[in-house]
Amino acid sequence: MIKLKKKFGDRYDGYRVRNVDPFFLLIPNIMSMRADSQVFFSDEIDISALEEFIHKHSETDIPGLKMYHVIIADLVRMLSQKPYLNRFVMHNKIYARNHITISMSIKRGKGDDAVSTVVKPSFDHEDTLYDVVRKFNEAVSANQVTDSENGTDNTATLIGKMPVFIVRWFVKFMTFLDHHGKLPKIINRVSPFHTSIFLTNMGSIASRAVYHHIYNFGTTSIFVAIGKKESVYETKADGSVEKHRKMGIKIVVDERICDGSYYSSSMRMFARYLANPERLLVPPEKVYMDDGIDMKGRIKSAEQK
Repeated sequence: MIKLKKKFGDRYDGYRVRNVDPFFLLIPNIMSMRADSQVFFSDEIDISALEEFIHKHSETDIPGLKMYHVIIADLVRMLSQKPYLNRFVMHNKIYARNHITISMSIKRGKGDDAVSTVVKPSFDHEDTLYDVVRKFNEAVSANQVTDSENGTDNTATLIGKMPVFIVRWFVKFMTFLDHHGKLPKIINRVSPFHTSIFLTNMGSIASRAVYHHIYNFGTTSIFVAIGKKESVYETKADGSVEKHRKMGIKIVVDERICDGSYYSSSMRMFARYLANPERLLVPPEKVYMDDGIDMKGRIKSAEQK
């Protein structure tokens, strides 16, 4: 993936998007917060073949492969093919994120003593399912020990010990800095809210998927929730009953980063990869760059990662 030279108006975590329909430059000023601009998608996925795929590969070349690994690999692949999905809006301006991260809540420990934490591994646009499983499991393993704490935990603990009035001031000040692209990189690095996509696995607590809001703090534009796996019995035209394995998925997105048609085609792509997960075992044939970025003066100084 090409790393571009920064220009005036860029942030350290994203390039300013300027080559878009003027209406999209206006929308962030009309809907200034993500809570104003949430759009909801819902789908029920037939996972019968997907479960067979997971069973086959978890027993052979990808030990420990889980459903959420495939979901994450699918999301990474979507971001490589549909770059508008990796945009975010900050201070009424649209930016193209210059990296891929996916935040996910996990349990550290077991049983009633388990505590929640969030991991945010980074991925490359060319990553395969093998790469995603390795990177995600490394992040999880580093946080599974009960008495371990990651940067997110340490930061939250430190801030949480402050008096309430200081916490309010701190959050407002960090928000102000973030709006102007000056948020300290250490905060951006540990913040689960500054991420390409936030994923929650409701199936891990035997719950169906829910619509989860996207946060006004941070840069997350997409929140994905997957639910528990269920058996559904459907009656066919000839009167016979057929068993299917289904999983619900609900997605909340920021409509300011792209239009409904783009989101719709992205959701269809997401479903196609889940129906044919073998495609995630190999790198994408091509990685697409956001064409909303003004490339003048950038390519000559670009460097191949």
